[in-house]
Amino acid sequence: QVQLVESGGGLVQAGGSLRLSCAASGRTFNSYAMGWFRQAPGKERGFVSAITWSFGLTYYTESVKGRFTISRDNAKNTVYLQMNSLKPEDTAVYYCAARGGRIISAALTTLTTYQYWGQGTQVTVSS
Repeated sequence: QVQLVESGGGLVQAGGSLRLSCAASGRTFNSYAMGWFRQAPGKERGFVSAITWSFGLTYYTESVKGRFTISRDNAKNTVYLQMNSLKPEDTAVYYCAARGGRIISAALTTLTTYQYWGQGTQVTVSS
C-alpha cells in the first residue's frame, strides 16, 4: 500500500504561482510512476502531468506545457508540481496518483493506470 497526501493548494491571482507537493508513504516510493490529475466542478478528472520512476521522464497535457513542471525527490518520497503563470481555467482539485511496476509511457495519462490516489488539494485562480 501507498498513502499519498497532497498539499500546497490555495487561492492565487492569475499569473501567480503555486507549488503542490505529494508526500508518499508505504512501499518503496522510487519504484512508482507518479502523476497529477485535476478535476474542475462539473468536469471529469483529467491528466495534468506524470513522471516515471526510471530516468525521471516527464509528460504534460498540452494546456500546461511551459507553465507547469513536475519533479520528484526520492529521498523525501515526494513529488512536486510547480505551477507558474496560472490561469483561471487551472482552477480545480488537484490529485496525486501513484503506479508501481512497468508500464508503457502512453498509459501514464490514463486514470485507470494508477493504483493509489491522494485526497486532493484545491487550487483556485482568480481573474
